[in-house]
Amino acid sequence: MLLMTAAFAHAQQLITIDVNKKAQVIDNIGSSGAWFSEGIGKYWSPEVREQMARWLFSKGFKKDGSPEGIGLSSWRFNIGGGTAEQGDSSGIKDFRKRVECFMKPDGTFDWSKQSGYLWFTKKARAYGVETLIAFSNTPPVWMNGNGLGYKTAKDYRSNLKVDQYSAYADFLTRVYQHFDKEGLHFDYISPVNEPQWDWSHPYGDADQEGSAWTNSEVVHIAGALDTALSRVHANTKILLSEAGNLEYLYAQSGTASHQIQALKTGGVYNLSHVPAIIGGHSYFTDKGDSSRRSIRAHLADTAAKYGLQYWQTEYCMLADGYKDGLDGPRTAMDCALFLAKVIHDDFVYGNASAWQFWNSWEPGRADMDTRYYLVALHPKNKEYKDGTVTAVKNLWALGQYSRFVRPGMQRVTAESGDASLLVSAYVSKKQTVLVCVNYGEEAKVVNVDVKGRKLSNVKYYRTSKDEDMKLHVVHGKNEHVELTGRSVVTVVME
Repeated sequence: MLLMTAAFAHAQQLITIDVNKKAQVIDNIGSSGAWFSEGIGKYWSPEVREQMARWLFSKGFKKDGSPEGIGLSSWRFNIGGGTAEQGDSSGIKDFRKRVECFMKPDGTFDWSKQSGYLWFTKKARAYGVETLIAFSNTPPVWMNGNGLGYKTAKDYRSNLKVDQYSAYADFLTRVYQHFDKEGLHFDYISPVNEPQWDWSHPYGDADQEGSAWTNSEVVHIAGALDTALSRVHANTKILLSEAGNLEYLYAQSGTASHQIQALKTGGVYNLSHVPAIIGGHSYFTDKGDSSRRSIRAHLADTAAKYGLQYWQTEYCMLADGYKDGLDGPRTAMDCALFLAKVIHDDFVYGNASAWQFWNSWEPGRADMDTRYYLVALHPKNKEYKDGTVTAVKNLWALGQYSRFVRPGMQRVTAESGDASLLVSAYVSKKQTVLVCVNYGEEAKVVNVDVKGRKLSNVKYYRTSKDEDMKLHVVHGKNEHVELTGRSVVTVVME
């Protein structure tokens, strides 16, 4: 038992951890580098780029003992479909969201493409990020029925031509092979993304690359990709299915609903390169505590029934759940706390084995309504060829998990008895890590009862409106762990 006491100026809170009551093993916690990474990686100053990489990937510490980065253990790289080469004729309005393709229509490859994206991906590998995921939003445009990187027909079917499944699979395999030989090993390839959405727009009015896929089409491309990877003895895995809404993994209606059941019945988990993982995105299922947790509990039950791990593979505050039913703008700390709550619920109620944020950086303010990003971009020109950056509170809220909950750690039960204090605990052979999200305004002094382990060395890191993962050391029984109001705190015990 570890006891931390203090004066009664603040509410006393008992948190109980039982290391013998084990849940899922954590594989990775990460983020994505899409769209804006291309221009930044190519043109922005080395100092700015290096700082961005350090914030995301570093496991080092500052002189005061606080982390200099959030030590992500996974990174998502977007394999582009060639809309950038099409330019304005791509029909995608925002030039920053058009993506180059390594393959040319004549079947040759240009490996100088996507150099900005690759700059950050290579940095991730250099910093020791454990898991790299290559995901595709669309096949190469010339393989698609309309020659575009998005749909123009609202039929909820794949844009890929029916005779191009093998070609698309071969393209993804060639990309994997090339970078593997260069020492940039992708552990997973994700060939479809949010297959439930129709991704259809009138020509010239598209927002990004994307394609629908029916369940049978997902099964088809998974088989084709497994065959292509097996042919070259590739040491990578296929990640499916990146559902656009968690409920589609076990329920809903349409051509890409009940995906756990459909993919299991379709035999994809018998393929040699498909692990027992189902990926989904937490968008649009985050409004209201009871609803959010019920959805994740249902998903956890269904995944367990079919022998699958759940990976949360994309999230930002896309809908309005983050407002907590309130009107008006939300502060950066409000957004960070909501993000920490969603992560908590995916781990505790959804039994997620992995958790990945969507886009690491986008243009916007650093102090208010930071719902979409970890780092705010401040471009100096409309071409996005230079600019400055600011780390926002979301970065550090994610870091309260990613920096300390490392691959291979196992979640164990933790209880606070306080609805405003969300707690989750994770153990390795030497460490017990407790993440606390104090959603209330009142500061709390924490007493921790750890059943099944003797612990002595205690320190904690706190993110609040005034701190960014600031280190605090507990030197003795007369000192304590304090959760300031509206804060996220990670306690590391050895």
